[in-house]
Amino acid sequence: MSPVTRGIAETASPVNSLHRLMDGVLIALCTLWALGFTPDVPTDERLVLSAAAILVYHVVAELTGLYRSWRGSQMRGELTCITLTWAYSVPVLLGVGLASGYNATLNYESKLGWVFLTPIALMAGRMVLRTLLQYLRMRGLNTKTVAICGVNELGLQLARNLTDSPELGLRVHGFFDDRPESRTSQVPSELGKQIGTLDELVIAAKRGSVDMIYITFPMRAEERIQNVLKALGDSTASVYIVPDFFVFELLHARWTNINGLPVVSVFENPLYGVDGLLKRVFDFVVGGAILACAAVPMLLIAAAVKFTSPGPVFFRQKRYGMNGQEIRVWKFRSMTCCENGDKVTQATKGDQRVTRVGAILRRTSLDELPQLFNVLEGSMSLVGPRPHATAHNEQYRSLIEGYMLRHKVRPGITGLAQVMGFRGETETLDKMQGRVSYDHQYIREWSLWMDLKILVRTFSVVFGQQGAY
Repeated sequence: MSPVTRGIAETASPVNSLHRLMDGVLIALCTLWALGFTPDVPTDERLVLSAAAILVYHVVAELTGLYRSWRGSQMRGELTCITLTWAYSVPVLLGVGLASGYNATLNYESKLGWVFLTPIALMAGRMVLRTLLQYLRMRGLNTKTVAICGVNELGLQLARNLTDSPELGLRVHGFFDDRPESRTSQVPSELGKQIGTLDELVIAAKRGSVDMIYITFPMRAEERIQNVLKALGDSTASVYIVPDFFVFELLHARWTNINGLPVVSVFENPLYGVDGLLKRVFDFVVGGAILACAAVPMLLIAAAVKFTSPGPVFFRQKRYGMNGQEIRVWKFRSMTCCENGDKVTQATKGDQRVTRVGAILRRTSLDELPQLFNVLEGSMSLVGPRPHATAHNEQYRSLIEGYMLRHKVRPGITGLAQVMGFRGETETLDKMQGRVSYDHQYIREWSLWMDLKILVRTFSVVFGQQGAY
């Protein structure tokens, strides 16, 4: 296949066409479903409205880049793009409906159902199609050939990642480097082999033998990178640079720019824009539902605390919240004394300060239920790194590298560390290090699906394990 022909084929790939077709069908079905509640709309007008919805969505999708290749990207990014595309399309469609008079023919419930059902259907369709594509790619279909430019540790790591993820459908063709094999890293047989020089890579790219090229030279080799890019500019292969940022511990890095100057964030809040909005809505809706279900048990717990030991029902303790801001965390009182966080002694097994009711509350984490109020007010999240007492923060921030990075997001009632076994007392530095490591992993890999899984696992952990005293 010639380079020109191959370039056209990539632009109109079968997967891309399938995405467009599936989205069109789902939008039409959802629109017809909504119109079904208004029987006096003629059939031809129903078809016109469905076609208008499809047209507007596809035009907006071109602007948001929805129909680009999502191979190798996280599902979260694709679903976020669908949400944005639909959010931009709805005002246009409602405006067209208002101008044409169709809005008056639809009742409020129909329009509301259409607005919320359609993106859910679109996202469900993408998830099903992605799963199907992964299945096919693992069996050798819909694959692309990858060449790695640079035989070094970064290139080998990239090859391992691709080899360990067959569902991506990216097959390593081989390595290319001008240096002789005696001066390059040894390529394990399972990752391929060093095929040839950079000139031979350019020839292969022009011939159409490789679909994608990853340049793994270190950033200091700017001249070599520029020469390779210039030579590959005469081919239709997709070219990517893999920056050697592995020397830093990046926390959800992303590209941005300052007045045209590109910069990459190293430490930043990852839940910005739509992601932050989705998590906040999730917290508010799910947190409100849990609070409604827990209202009666919380009243019973409050009565038990009040009548079994002297002192208040609740206490508020100082903790560090997002970006290190001080917050006040609500809890049911489980001890005979209430430390404010400036100087805290962790509860241990058999601690005499813990009341009889408090022992049950702490073992089942029911003492944390009042933190649902923190979630609703916005100082906490349902899922996130657990907030430590301020005294513990000051103690561990100088002992554990990157400790304060866990405060780049809102603290949570539960978290990844807690469901992975780091719940309760952290009497050793290793245990706190393990907890912080899982907190960092959560921040890097966050998704709503992860939050949901952690919430579900929390119930089995708190009732099935020991660790909180």
